[in-house]
Amino acid sequence: MRKTIFQFFHWYTPKSILWKQVAEQASHLQWLGISDVWLPPPYKSSAGSDGVGYDVYDLFDLGEFDQKGSVKTKYGTKNQFINAVKALHKNNMSVMGDIVLNHKNGADETEKVLVKKVDYEDRNKVISEPFEKDVNTKFYFPGRNKKYSEFVWDYHAFSGVDECTDENGRCIFKILNEHGDLWDEVIGDEFGNYDYLLGADIEFRNPNVVEELKYWGKWFIETFGIDSLRLDAVKHISPRFYKEWLDYLNENFQKKFFTIAEYWSSDIKFLIEYLDVMEDRAQLFDVALHHNLFDASQRGKDYNLSDIFNNTLVQARSQSAITFVDNHDTQPTQALESFVDYWFKPHANALTLLRQEGIPCVFYPSYYGASYNVNGNDIELSPVPNLYKMLMIRKNLFEGEQCDYFDHPNVISWFVSGTEDNRNAGFVVVLSNGDDGFKEMNLGGLNANRKFVDVTESFADAVVTNNDGIAIFPVKSRNISLWIKGEALDAVK
Repeated sequence: MRKTIFQFFHWYTPKSILWKQVAEQASHLQWLGISDVWLPPPYKSSAGSDGVGYDVYDLFDLGEFDQKGSVKTKYGTKNQFINAVKALHKNNMSVMGDIVLNHKNGADETEKVLVKKVDYEDRNKVISEPFEKDVNTKFYFPGRNKKYSEFVWDYHAFSGVDECTDENGRCIFKILNEHGDLWDEVIGDEFGNYDYLLGADIEFRNPNVVEELKYWGKWFIETFGIDSLRLDAVKHISPRFYKEWLDYLNENFQKKFFTIAEYWSSDIKFLIEYLDVMEDRAQLFDVALHHNLFDASQRGKDYNLSDIFNNTLVQARSQSAITFVDNHDTQPTQALESFVDYWFKPHANALTLLRQEGIPCVFYPSYYGASYNVNGNDIELSPVPNLYKMLMIRKNLFEGEQCDYFDHPNVISWFVSGTEDNRNAGFVVVLSNGDDGFKEMNLGGLNANRKFVDVTESFADAVVTNNDGIAIFPVKSRNISLWIKGEALDAVK
């Protein structure tokens, strides 16, 4: 079965329902052909039960201790999380854990620490003499009371903290300790050095920190049955750390964990550099493709669809690319908002789910929809038309060779041929971002004299190939058509 990832959450997932919903939907997700279910960070947030999980407070509290105003996390209790994982395993799917190690938030105490100010736009530029300041760097988790780990996080475990503003504009406090007055080495050149992202930035040059995070990783995987990993915010972490951390886990568990890293950049130069440095330990989300899809949805018929894969990771390094249309960071009202317009979402999902290159990741609202309110504004995200049928085609009919017809700026198409052993497999995809169109395609002798039906129901009449497997496949304006063999209709029900 082809690998297909499902991101089972969004930024505004309602409180206290998610783990229960995962358990309830597990068998349906298996039916859809999902191989890996990506769950949100399950540990206690600095905002307690209101936190999405990326503002990490305590990695060892998965809804078990009364900390930050609640026992539960936003998604439920520790036992509910365990039940969700068990339900996914029962239905033969892997559980993808979201690993958020770049920073901590919500310190239990402040400490007086020697710091210096650095310029926000150029973090290598020092704009003050060293001085002492009370900073939020002491974490000892009184609610947990040393259960699972006695490690106390203090300023030695962090490289920088918080943002500041002075007469020179925005700045950051760089902590001065035994690990030096420079930031750690990271890939990329944003802000001079983008080691610091938010909160109390973890110092990965501290060997005690590294050992604690190895211990936590082993505990997390062993205790909860985590099968695969999604690494958050790797742009801000030295690859040196994750190479050591993943090697430790792979050796400890005698397996190579399927690992996806989030390096948020649409410049594939940096994505490829990260992949090369990691030496095949992780794959990357294709942020460049996401931005192409977003751009195409904004520009309509002025976008050249034949260029949709240009300058993307899936084009340059397909074996390392995780393709996606949207995620929790790109959805409306988020800082990285770049939500693909609704009319183009069927196109975008076809370009990820129904291609041989890359591994696709489906976003929760694309399938289930979502509604939420932010600052008095009601947001409604509707399910993507025909997404269920695309998933069924991927699961049941994706066999054979792929052939592209990317020869027109507004109408592109491709087909997957089927095989001698399964002649009912295969399909044809035709996309338009402009007027009504068509594509004459040669599907080969394997598909000669076959009747094809458009499962999007844009066209009632079937298309029949000739003796050579040639036929004309139409598509309606700004729409997609998915043509499968008439004998295969049961495969998409």
